[in-house]
Amino acid sequence: MSAILDGMPTRWTCPRCDREFARAGQGHTCVPGCTVEDTFAGKPPWQREVYDAVLEHVHTLGDVHEDAVKVGVFLKREHKLAELRPRSRDVLVYLWLPHPVTTARIAPAGWAKGARVGHKLSLRGVSDVDDEVRDWFTLAFETS
Repeated sequence: MSAILDGMPTRWTCPRCDREFARAGQGHTCVPGCTVEDTFAGKPPWQREVYDAVLEHVHTLGDVHEDAVKVGVFLKREHKLAELRPRSRDVLVYLWLPHPVTTARIAPAGWAKGARVGHKLSLRGVSDVDDEVRDWFTLAFETS
C-alpha cells in the first residue's frame, strides 16, 4: 500500500513518459503527458465546461490526480476512477463503479478490473452533469 501524504497516496513517476501512477513500475502505455489545457485545446468550449463541472464535484469529495494526455484526462486516486475523452459530439466518460449499473444514460462497458466494473457515459453539455452523474462519480471516487 502506498504511503498517504496530504490525503493522496504517494505516486510513482515513470521515467520514460513522466506520468504519475499509483505503484512503482505500474504497467501502462507510455504516451507523453500534457496539460488539461492541451487536452481541450481546439475543442468546443462546452467540452472543457463539462470537464470543469465534473472536476468541481470530484474536488468536493477529496484530492484527485489529473493525468492529462492528448486523448483525454484520467482521474486517479489509488486507482483510476474515470477517464474523460473529448470527441466531436460529446465527452465520453469511462467510469469505474463497484457494481454494474444499467440505465438509458450509462451502461457497463464490458470489462472489469478487480471488484470494479467499467461503464461508458456520454456527456453532451454541462446540464448532463446532474445529480445522477454526480452520484456515479461519488461512487467511483469512494471505490478508487
